[in-house]
Amino acid sequence: MCGIVGYIGTEDSKEILLRGLEKLEYRGYDSAGIAVVNNEGVHVFKEKGRIAELRQAVDNSVVAPAGIGHTRWATHGVPSQENAHPHQSTSGRFTLVHNGVIENYAILKREYLQDVTFKSETDTEVIVQLIEKIAAEGLDVEEAFRKTVSLLHGSYALALVDNKDKNTIYVAKNKSPLLVGVGEGFNVVASDAMAMLQVTDQYVELMDKETVIVTKEGVTIKTLDGEVVERAPYTAELDASDIEKGTYPHYMLKEIDEQPLVVRKIIQEYQNENNELHIDADILGAMDEADRIYIVACGTSYHAGLVGKQFIETWAKVPVEVHVASEFSYNMPLLSEKPLFIFISQSGETADSRAVLVQIKELGYKALTITNVPGSTLSRESDYTLLLHAGPEIAVASTKAYTAQLAVLSILAAVTAKTRGIELEFDLVQELAIVANTMEVLCDDKEEMESIALQFLATTRNAFFIGRSVDYYVGLEGALKLKEISYIQAEGFAGGELKHGTIALIENNTPIIALATQEHVNLSIRGNVKEVVARGANPCIISMKGLETEEDRYVIPKVHETLSPLAAVIPLQLISYYAALHRDCDVDKPRNLAKSVTVE
Repeated sequence: MCGIVGYIGTEDSKEILLRGLEKLEYRGYDSAGIAVVNNEGVHVFKEKGRIAELRQAVDNSVVAPAGIGHTRWATHGVPSQENAHPHQSTSGRFTLVHNGVIENYAILKREYLQDVTFKSETDTEVIVQLIEKIAAEGLDVEEAFRKTVSLLHGSYALALVDNKDKNTIYVAKNKSPLLVGVGEGFNVVASDAMAMLQVTDQYVELMDKETVIVTKEGVTIKTLDGEVVERAPYTAELDASDIEKGTYPHYMLKEIDEQPLVVRKIIQEYQNENNELHIDADILGAMDEADRIYIVACGTSYHAGLVGKQFIETWAKVPVEVHVASEFSYNMPLLSEKPLFIFISQSGETADSRAVLVQIKELGYKALTITNVPGSTLSRESDYTLLLHAGPEIAVASTKAYTAQLAVLSILAAVTAKTRGIELEFDLVQELAIVANTMEVLCDDKEEMESIALQFLATTRNAFFIGRSVDYYVGLEGALKLKEISYIQAEGFAGGELKHGTIALIENNTPIIALATQEHVNLSIRGNVKEVVARGANPCIISMKGLETEEDRYVIPKVHETLSPLAAVIPLQLISYYAALHRDCDVDKPRNLAKSVTVE
């Protein structure tokens, strides 16, 4: 699900494809494969595990001028060689790689493919089998490909090869990133330009619901109706000062887009050899022995702690308090008999949190740090550390570290629950994988997020975020993001609290961003929206699939309700980004702020 590469030209494609996949390794994956085409037909090589293992499986005697490749993160079906991409049709004529999720794959399978024996558990195999079935009815390959794509509901980036034609790669996209790179005597396909910068820096952007015919001589883009689209390539410019940012205009946007990859990476890092979630036994012992957990953090990390409290109390049944570090140092509450302290910090250098750590260590209490930086001060001085594995976060406004904190806290809560003999009613690994896919869909919907920002925040001087239950905590983070980078006065409130004073600030067209992802408070938050609308507010309701109404401005694909904060925050991050962008603010380096707050 994670990465696609393709090459067609005059050179042997194998090494180009493998090097391209290696550039995508940072995304996280559980299997990889390539398919190359020559006069003898299609040759498929795929393996569960690392690309290094795929290299060992590739037959170096095969020379082929065209091919496609893929790195997969399991969603439909377990990690295995059978479920790895590329997938083939029954006859072996068509071979396909696919990023995304086909929402109606079961319906297509039932309506069109009842007589087909499937080799995998994936939604991807449904696509390639459907192409073969439609082609067998007399359509040429391009027509069969386009007709199949028109039947798909969901997100997809596709690359298809035909063993009867070594001169063409068929491409399509919808809601999943995909580019076509152009060169002299060759062309390439990539889900990320970085993968194929080894051969070209010239790329053509593809739009949703477009299909592309890629040959070594040229690139032809068409709509699903068959209308040809002309679009010039752009140059993916990189230099030494900008290499980490890649082709992104800002680090913040890059780091927002990295969040699905980070969640997948965290799942990998916190699994044992049996693919079970795993936390160090000493940490689990400390969690189990604690009669109360005190989460101490600042800013975004504090907001993550609020959601973490919900995870730990709901699943592991351990009482949790969440405290602002800068207040805790000077106003320590009455502590329980067997407390465990959890410090959450992206940098691991936050001065206010360290001041608390020094105090509680003097009292002889145990501490766990959750941080993105191994070897940081909080990590070194705590008894235990859990790493975020988010990679460097450069933008001052935290995005991927926040969702990484939520993911790690959810795993800590789930494994602690299991240690305490409490079984969850769902598979957290599977649900986090669904969250990662949903995050990817949301990150790809940037045009809509920009539209929301322009509609509600382009000229406003203030804005309010409201929600109930965990939506309130997400609203706090959304308000912080907006004020950090756009300088709009933004505040987050529990839905029922506005009328206890702050509703006096509501004027005509005051933006109210309302979150509605929790079924048990859905009607309540909608009632709160009506209260502010009656005072002239301009409401923007962001709901989750299954709870939506016609008045909602944006609907998030459904994820497990408890994990909704990981998905619901993505629109708020992107809305904030575009609001700041259109106000000509310095997105990555907002005024008066530093990435790591190392003074009290």
